[in-house]
Amino acid sequence: MTALFAKTPDGVRLFIRVLPGAGRNAIAGTAEDADGQNFLKVMVTAAPENGKANAAVIKLLSKTWKLPKSAIRVVSGAANRRKTLEITGD
Repeated sequence: MTALFAKTPDGVRLFIRVLPGAGRNAIAGTAEDADGQNFLKVMVTAAPENGKANAAVIKLLSKTWKLPKSAIRVVSGAANRRKTLEITGD
């Protein structure tokens, strides 16, 4: 089993799975894939086109965790449902 997040010098890396086109924007809990990787499930109403779902994920997480949107960025998986986010700060 792999952790849901990894510490970095500037903050943390968070592993997520995005469910675009959902009925609502919400964090839907955690899950584990067949390889043992844990991830946070994030539902967004935005379509997976032109970065709209990525922007919706960043907006949802920044609002939920009271962080500036600039503190969250996609570092891998921009065109995939599985993504790695880097969250900077304390």
